Amino acid sequence: MTNTPNDVLLAIGSGLKLYREYLVKSVAARARSRGLDLVLLNNIEPTWQHEYFDEIVVANVFDHQILADRAREIAGRRHVVGLMCWDEPLVQPAAEMAEELGVPGLSSLGVRGCRDKNRTRQVLTAAGLVQPHFELTTSLEQARTVADRIGYPVVVKPQALGASMGVVRADDRAELDAAFTTATSASAIGDEPFRGTAIVEEYAVGPEISIDAAVYKGEYLPMFLARKRTGMEPYFEEVGHLVDAADPLLEDEVLLDTLAEAHRELGVENGITHTEVRLTARGPLIIEVNGRLGGDLIPFLGKIATGIDPGEVLVDVATGHRPSTTPTQRAAAGIRFGYPEHDCVVRSVTVPEHGPGLVTAAVMVEPGAELRLPPGGYIARHSFVVCEASDSPRCDELLKAASASVELVGDPLEPLAAGATFTLPAGLLDADK
Repeated sequence: MTNTPNDVLLAIGSGLKLYREYLVKSVAARARSRGLDLVLLNNIEPTWQHEYFDEIVVANVFDHQILADRAREIAGRRHVVGLMCWDEPLVQPAAEMAEELGVPGLSSLGVRGCRDKNRTRQVLTAAGLVQPHFELTTSLEQARTVADRIGYPVVVKPQALGASMGVVRADDRAELDAAFTTATSASAIGDEPFRGTAIVEEYAVGPEISIDAAVYKGEYLPMFLARKRTGMEPYFEEVGHLVDAADPLLEDEVLLDTLAEAHRELGVENGITHTEVRLTARGPLIIEVNGRLGGDLIPFLGKIATGIDPGEVLVDVATGHRPSTTPTQRAAAGIRFGYPEHDCVVRSVTVPEHGPGLVTAAVMVEPGAELRLPPGGYIARHSFVVCEASDSPRCDELLKAASASVELVGDPLEPLAAGATFTLPAGLLDADK
C-alpha cells in the first residue's frame, strides 16, 4: 500500500520566536487536525521552527523572484491548498503567489490597497469614508506647499513602512522640514518603489485603537480590539497595547460598519487584517489597514483576553473555511515595552519573573545592542511585560507595577551622524531579517 502525501499549507516567513512562536504552535496544531502538512519558506536557517514544520526551505525570500521560484518548486511536488504570511515585508509577494496557486488569500490588489498608504487614502476618500486631507510628496518644496494648504499640525509619514517608523507630527514650517527628512530617510529601509517619498496629511485628533479581524468571502469578522499607547512626541512610538474582551467598541455599529466598508473598497475578500483607527470627532478615521495579523504580541493578548485563537483562524481562512470568532472568555490583557530614557549601548536588562497578574516578561536585546530613540532609530525596546486581569483598569495597574520592576543598565551613545541611515537592532522587529 502506497502512502499518499498530505496536502500542504505553506507559510512564508516564520517571524521571530519571541514574537510568533505562540502563533506558529497554534497554526501547527490546527493544520495537523485537518490532516495537513506544514511547510515553511524562510529567510534564515531554522532553529526553533523544526518542532512545528514538516519541511523547511531556506531561501532569500526578500528577493521576490527567488521567493516565487521556491514556492513554485514546492507546489510542483506537493499539493498546496493554502498559503499564509504574517511578515509585513512579504505580504505582497505572498498574495501574488496565492493568486497564482489558486488558493484562498488576500488578493494582490487588496494587499496593495493596504501596503501602499497613499492608495489606501485615495480609495477610502473616494468611497466617502472619514479621511484626513493628504497628498503624496516627493520633495521638500512640495511637502511645504501641501502642509500650508492643509494647515498645521500635519503628520508626515513614509508611504509603506510599519511600526510607526518615520512617522512624525509637525506643528509649523520648521518642524515640517525636519519631519520630511525623517520620513524620507526612514523610507530608505523599505521597498524600493516607495523610497524617497512621504505622505503629508492632516493630523487626526483622538485615541487610537487597532482591530484584528478575519475576512471570509467578503464578510468582515472582528476578533479583538486593542487600545494603543504611544509616546515620544512628536513621534508615534508604540509603547503598549491593551485588549479587553468587554470593550464596548466591539459593539459599536458605526465603527464596525466603517471597517467592513473599508475592506470592501480596498478589495480584501479573504485573509487576516490589522486595522489602525483614530476615534475622531468626525467619527472613526482609518489610519491604515495591514494585510496581516497585528505585531507587538497583540494577537497573543487577544487570545488571553477573548479565547479566540488567531492561529486557528489563520489556518481556517487560508484553507477556505469560515472561522469562529466568538469569544470564549472575558478578561483583559496588556503589554508594555521598555524603552531607554536616552540613546544607549545595553549592558544588561533584568525583567521580573513573578508578580501579580504577570503572564510573561522577556528581554528583547543582547548586551552590546545599540538602542536609539527617534529620529536616530525606532522600536528601541529592551524588554516587555504582559499582564492579565479581570478588567482594563486593573490590567493597567498591574502593567505599571511590572514595568517599574524592569532594570536597564546601559552606557550613553553618541547621536547618529547627520545623514546616516538608522539600523534596527536584531530582535526588535517581528521578522527574521
